[in-house]
Amino acid sequence: MAALQEVVLAEPRGFCAGVDRAIEIVERALAKFGAPVYVRHEIVHNRHVVEDLRRRGAVFVETLEEVPTGAVLIFSAHGVSRAVQQQAAQRGLRVFDATCPLVTKVHVEVAKLRREGYEFFLIGHAGHPEVEGTMGQVDGGIHLIETLQDVARVQPAQTERLAVVTQTTLSVDDTAEILAALRQRFAALREPKQQDICYATQNRQDAVKLMARQVDVVVVVGSPSSSNTNRLRELAQRLGVPAYMVDDASELRDEWLAGAARVGVTAGASAPETLVQGVVQRLKALGASAVRRLEGPVETMRFPLPKGLKLAAEGAAGSA
Repeated sequence: MAALQEVVLAEPRGFCAGVDRAIEIVERALAKFGAPVYVRHEIVHNRHVVEDLRRRGAVFVETLEEVPTGAVLIFSAHGVSRAVQQQAAQRGLRVFDATCPLVTKVHVEVAKLRREGYEFFLIGHAGHPEVEGTMGQVDGGIHLIETLQDVARVQPAQTERLAVVTQTTLSVDDTAEILAALRQRFAALREPKQQDICYATQNRQDAVKLMARQVDVVVVVGSPSSSNTNRLRELAQRLGVPAYMVDDASELRDEWLAGAARVGVTAGASAPETLVQGVVQRLKALGASAVRRLEGPVETMRFPLPKGLKLAAEGAAGSA
């Protein structure tokens, strides 16, 4: 039986620009306004990130009724419906929107084309907050597509003005298959100029495809509620490699590694690098003597913060 020899790290992995921005918005709001700061839904889908911010004074809520009038409220990275935005304004809440700009791009596209008379197919997962936010940009005329069977069943009111958008954190391959089926059924289908699946989701899935050929087992760091993290685990399994998802190193199980010489490690877009390094250290303790990083694209994207979160020290530095 082979002994554990090497850890292979996917590149890129972990935090994306949208997650970095969302966390920084909460941190800055806490620093500027003090606790408590209210956040609608988990700011990102990672248990460790949420617990850390909760300890520092963030209060996570699912409904705006839980937020006192006049309080500071942050919308999560997944986006919200127009009804939630209107409710926050009516309640007099001081809102900072941490919606990922790539999700906002989808919202803008849906609202614009709906005004032009389009009906929509939204490829995504029912109940995911991003899907609920996107569907909530319009009053009707949007059909959720989760499977190829949904493509066959869906009955739009007309077929002349149809458009498709997607959740940003889906499997690239699964989405391509569903898109092909929609194109085949609806010849006039309008697609986004650029695909809606975000660059970070694409990059992390490409990295798993490269890594899976070189390892015996894949460990994906991230929380079960994270869509993009689940897709990484599923992708590795589809490529024929046993794959497991862990919130942190404490969830690693020795039996997963039995007979494995090389273990691949990656992380979803909402998992901090400290958790990845914890898994690496655990694998070293179990016998891995080498750590190898794969080649991959270097992500340099940064998204601007909302106005009103500049801290006093930054203001002083800017006027010096």
